[in-house]
Order: sequence, then C-alpha cells, then structure tokens
Amino acid sequence: MKFGGTSVADIDRIHNVARKVQKEVAAGHEVAVVVSAMSGVTNQLVDYVGKISPLYDAREYDVVVSTGEQVTTGLLALALQQLGIGARSFQSWQLPIRTDSAHGRARIAEIGTEGIVRAMHAGEVCIVPGFQGVSEEGRTTTLGRGGSDTSAVALAAALRADRCDIYTDVDGVYTTDPRITSRARKLAMVTYEEMLEMASLGSKVLQTRSVELAMNHRVPVQVLSSFEEAAGSALPGTMVVDEEEIMAKGLEQSVVSGIAYAKDDVKITVDGVADRPGVAAALFGPLAAANINVDMIVQNVSHDKRTDITFTVGRADLPRAQAELEKARGVIGFEGLKIDPDVAKVSVIGVGMRSHAGVALIMFETLAAKGINIEVISTSEIKISVLIGAEYTELAVRALHSAYGLDSA
Repeated sequence: MKFGGTSVADIDRIHNVARKVQKEVAAGHEVAVVVSAMSGVTNQLVDYVGKISPLYDAREYDVVVSTGEQVTTGLLALALQQLGIGARSFQSWQLPIRTDSAHGRARIAEIGTEGIVRAMHAGEVCIVPGFQGVSEEGRTTTLGRGGSDTSAVALAAALRADRCDIYTDVDGVYTTDPRITSRARKLAMVTYEEMLEMASLGSKVLQTRSVELAMNHRVPVQVLSSFEEAAGSALPGTMVVDEEEIMAKGLEQSVVSGIAYAKDDVKITVDGVADRPGVAAALFGPLAAANINVDMIVQNVSHDKRTDITFTVGRADLPRAQAELEKARGVIGFEGLKIDPDVAKVSVIGVGMRSHAGVALIMFETLAAKGINIEVISTSEIKISVLIGAEYTELAVRALHSAYGLDSA
C-alpha cells in the first residue's frame, strides 16, 4: 500500500491511512506500506536548500529533502500502534534500498527484504519511506520528485506481492482529465503499455518510472482514492495489468482507451540548417550530452540545400537547450532559432490501435472540423500525438473524447 503526500497531509489523514491498513490486516493480508512526506513538506525542504546554497551539493540536498518521509513513517507506525496493530518503520538504509549514485535522480538497483519479510511474518506492518535509498558509498539518495510510486512498485516486486495499491487523490484512471469533460469515464482496467503512454504524455496519476517497473516485473497495480471509506481490497479502483489478463477476463479491448494532454513542452525550430548527412546528429548530440530529452521531431522539405528542423523539449529544459544549440551553432551551421512556448501536446492512446485502421484519420478529421491546426505529429504502435496551439487544448480533448466514443452515457 502506497500513500502520497495528500493522503498523509496532516494527523487526521494519517489516522485515516492507519484505518485503511487496519482493514487490510483484518482481511488476513501481510502488509507493507510506502509513504510520501506530508503534503508541502518536501517543497519546504527544497526551498530551505535553495536559500542556503543556490548552487548546492546534490549529496547534501538529498540528505535534507529525504527527511520528510522519515517523519511520516514514524507517525504512521505510532497511529497503527494506537489501533492495537503491531507496526514498525524501516528507513531506506535499514533494508537496504540500494541505488546508484545519481543524487537527486537515483535509480533503484536492489532491495534487501530479509528484515522486512521477517517482521511481516511476525505479524508487523512495515512502513517504508518512499522517494529514497542509499548508494554504494553509503550516502542517502533520492529518486526524483514523484519517486514514491517507484519505491512502492519496486518493493512490491522485491516482496513478490500479490498487488501494489497506489492511494492518491483520485479514484482511478480516467479516459481523460475529468476537469476538462464531465463525460470522462473511470477505467476498470488498463494495460501497462497504455498507462506508460498516459504517464509520459501528461497524465499525473502514476509516475512513469513506476509503470516501467510494474511492466518489467509484472506487478499488478491498483490506482484508488485514499478518501473513500473502504480499503483497497473492497474498492473499485483501476487495475494496471498485462494485456493478456484483460483478454483472459473476456473483456474486449477498446480501440482507444484515453486522451492525454500536456502543456509543459516548448517548440523549438532551428532555421536554415544545411541539408546534409550528419547534421541531425550534430544538432541533437549536444542536447543528449546535456541530458535534455527531445520529444517530437519534424524536418521540413529541403529548399536550396537548406532545411528547418522542429522539435519539442520540456519547458524547464529550454534555457539549457538554447545555450547548447548556440554553443554548437558553428558546427551545425543554422541561421536562427524560433521558440514557441504556447503549445500543447494532445495524444490518443490505445492498444487496440494495433489491429484497427483509421484511428489517425478520425483524429485529423476531428481536429480539422474544429479549426485546429496540427503543427507536429508523432506516433508509436499504440499512440498518436499532435502538437497544437495551447489555446485549443480543452476543445481538442473534448472533441476527441467524443469522436472515439469515450463519453459516458
């Protein structure tokens, strides 16, 4: 069971979490719990670091920002003990949760389970901090914001748990953002691949790395609300599972499962690039070296042996991307840069696309009928993404949601 920051935001909510854990224990389950810091605490800790040292040592940053989860583990253990349930907290170094040494964005290498398994077999609920681990050098590391989801799935995989319940402030995965259209429907089941696309394309329900882990280790994940009265075994959340499991239940997989959107990308157009072999490598090489992720890419038709290349990067990476491109201007030989921050990426997602033709046509015709111009297109086996003007985001999402028959009755 994993509880995010809003689920443990104050003492009352921690007591609510304890009651949910109590219900699972009463149902006969052995339970491990992963918790985030109380809502707002990590932001405050990050702020402290920035005020002390704007150009901070990442190792000490991790020491500071990891303390919020330690507080929550102890408080939840105390709340469970008040209910008469045996409980204890484990810190990441006590298991241990081994990671690499990439401070601030570490990746989990392995989790020691001997101590936690022994405690669970003895009837104790074990509470573990999310978002953190310990490096081979014995230093505290953090996994990056949203890393508690990853911690929970990794622990579930290490324990070979029957299920990993991710409690959040929504009651499942919806066909699109319910704030945009009231006709959005909660999905009973969604495949790992679809959830991975949704997470990477703007859905904030699950962190991308946690879905990758779940898919690689075949951990069944349930997304559900911490504000419903019942516990996970009695709540109809959304299950994230193998495509084969959906088929085994006799459920017909929809052609399109959801519409996602993101407004945190910026479009960059590099004008007047020489149309010759190697120029794309010269352009994107410096960005890759600077760990800047490039998403959608399109190259225009060549005229007079010059062309334009358009691509998107995350908004937070824009200053570094511009700096890297300007440093490489002499090698690339481009004439100028055009920056457009007023864009949105809208995506249609569904494993059913593999076996159905015409999915892209519906998208293009629907957007055209609404007068929405498509600036860039990218596709994968189970998704189609388009870049449009940001002002058309909600119109596009609602129109596509209806066009693919996702509206609730």
